Amino acid sequence: MAPFEPAALPELLPVFYRRLFPHGAYGRWLGYGGVEKNYFQLREFSFTLRDDVYVRFQSFCSPQELEKELQRTNPYKIDIGAVYSHRPNQHNTVHLGAFQPVEKELVFDIDMTDYDDVRTCCSSADICSKCWTLMTIAVRVIDRALVEDLGMKHRLWVYSGRRGVHCWVCDDAVRKWSPALRAAAVEYLSLVKGGAETVKKVNLSEPVHPFIRRSVNVVEKYFEAYALQGQDILGSPERWDKVLALVPDEHRELLHTEFPKKRDSGQRWELLKGRMERTRRAAGSGKGTACYADWEIMLQYCFPRLDINVSKGIGHLLKSPFSVHPKTGRISVPLDLQRLDEFDPFSVPTISSLCQELDAAGDDAEQEDGEETEPKRRVRDYRRTQLAPYVKTFEQFLEEMERERRGQRLRRNDLQGQF
Repeated sequence: MAPFEPAALPELLPVFYRRLFPHGAYGRWLGYGGVEKNYFQLREFSFTLRDDVYVRFQSFCSPQELEKELQRTNPYKIDIGAVYSHRPNQHNTVHLGAFQPVEKELVFDIDMTDYDDVRTCCSSADICSKCWTLMTIAVRVIDRALVEDLGMKHRLWVYSGRRGVHCWVCDDAVRKWSPALRAAAVEYLSLVKGGAETVKKVNLSEPVHPFIRRSVNVVEKYFEAYALQGQDILGSPERWDKVLALVPDEHRELLHTEFPKKRDSGQRWELLKGRMERTRRAAGSGKGTACYADWEIMLQYCFPRLDINVSKGIGHLLKSPFSVHPKTGRISVPLDLQRLDEFDPFSVPTISSLCQELDAAGDDAEQEDGEETEPKRRVRDYRRTQLAPYVKTFEQFLEEMERERRGQRLRRNDLQGQF
C-alpha cells in the first residue's frame, strides 16, 4: 500500500472527489427517497478546509450541487449535521430562535482513547490489532441491542479512519426522536460509569437485566483471546492487583494468595471465574449472595464506551462516511457486519493507495473512455480500486432501506384503494 504523506493531500483530494467519492449513493442516502419536500436542502454539512479552516452551516439544493461544491473546495474533512427548520446556509437571515435542528439519525461514536485505562498495548490515538478487538466487541454488543432490544432496522456502521467506529441509525421514526429519547437509548446501552478516579466502573446486582446477560454472552466470545492472551490482564502481580481491586473483599484475599501458584492469565481467570460461579449456584439454592465479579471485570475491560453528548444532541455533527482522515489518509469506510471479525483497520485503503491504483489503471481507462458520461466513468474508476467492496456494502445498506420504503408505499396505496 502506498505510504500516506499529509503534505500530498492538496493534490490527491481533487482526484478523490472527482473520480472516487460515491456521490450518487451518498445523495441517495441523505435524500431518503424524497421522504419530505426539501429534506436534502435542510441538511447541514460542515467542511474542514486546508489550514484548519472550518466552515459550518453549509447546505445544498441537491446532491448534484453538493458534488460540485466538494469538487470545488476539496475539503480535508466532511461532517454531517441535522436537518433544520430552515436552510442552514440562510441561518443568519432567520429570526433569532426560529432556526432549530428538527431531525437527525441517531448516532454513536466509540473512540479507542476511552479505553486507555484498560489497554496495555497502546494508548491515546495509537491502535493495534490486539486492541482493535474492543471495537469489534463494541459493534457486536451495540448492534445486537439496537436490533433485538430496541427494534431498529437500518444501521450503518463506519470505521472512523483512525481509532474508532461510528453508527448511524437511519430508521424514519428514530430520526425524529427528541434529545430525551436519544439520551434514554444511550443510558440503556451504557454500563461503564465513572471517571478516571473511579476504580470500579461496573456494578451488577440481582436481578441482572437481560441486556446485561446478552452483552456478557457477546463479550465472552472474545474475552480469552483479547484480554487473557492479547492483553494478558492477569500476567503479573501489578496487572492482577488492578483486576482484584474489582473483586469483593471476601474473595480477594484467597485469590491473591492463589494467583502466584497459577501458570498464566488463563489459569488465574478460571480460578476467579469458578469461585464466582459457585456463589451464584449457592445463591440459587438459597445460600449466600451471588457475586458477579467475573462479569463486572469482563464488562469493565471490554464493554462499549459511548459518548452520550454525541448521541443525545440533534445538532451534533459527526464525521461523514467516505471522508479522508487527514492524519492517516485512510478512508472512513462502511463496515460489513457479516465479515466484521475479519476487518483490519490497517488494510483500509488510503487516499494515496487509491490514487496509485487509478494511475496503474490509467492506460486501460483512457482506451475505454469513448463517449462515457462522467458518473459512469466515476463508477468504473472506484470499481478498479480497493474502495469497491466498501461502496458495495454502502449500496446494500441503501437498497435495504429503499426496499422497505417501497413496501410501505405499496401498503399505503393498498389501504387507500380500500376506501
